[in-house]
Amino acid sequence: MNIMIASDIHGSAFYCDKMLQAFERENTDRLLLLGDILYHGPRNDLPKDYAPKIVIEKLNAVKSQLLCVRGNCDTEVDQMVLEFPILADYCILYIKNRMLFATHGHIYNKNNMPPLGKGSILLHGHTHIPAWEEIGDKLYWNPGSVSIPKENSRRGYMTLDDNKAEWKDLSGEIIHTEIF
Repeated sequence: MNIMIASDIHGSAFYCDKMLQAFERENTDRLLLLGDILYHGPRNDLPKDYAPKIVIEKLNAVKSQLLCVRGNCDTEVDQMVLEFPILADYCILYIKNRMLFATHGHIYNKNNMPPLGKGSILLHGHTHIPAWEEIGDKLYWNPGSVSIPKENSRRGYMTLDDNKAEWKDLSGEIIHTEIF
């Protein structure tokens, strides 16, 4: 399966649209959202074109292609308007015999690892900073943020297939590639 992974839209209709354009361009099977979909959160400035109702419309239109986990800014009220499940704390996928544990990052993260076996991948958003690193015998990956990047990173996402993971900015420019 080929998937695109994005996180931290935070209600930006402008960057949600850019993300969906990238999803169409990438032609992947699914889009995995790592939470913080509609609300900008009390610590963040309003993102460009903050319009959660438009984000709802745009994402509901592609609901059959979405996988999603709950972010710390996502609530049951958000689930009432989104037509795809968003309240799971994590999801588990298998890529080339590796377990990929996808979560938002506010509970499980590189400093509080879930119980993972050797070679597993912890994937989360939350920090708004792209990351790819080895932690012991595991991998830690983060796609960064679609709308509010931090620490001078670019707005971006990841793509993942059976052989490689790529971090890209919203224009599709490759920032980093991991072959496995």
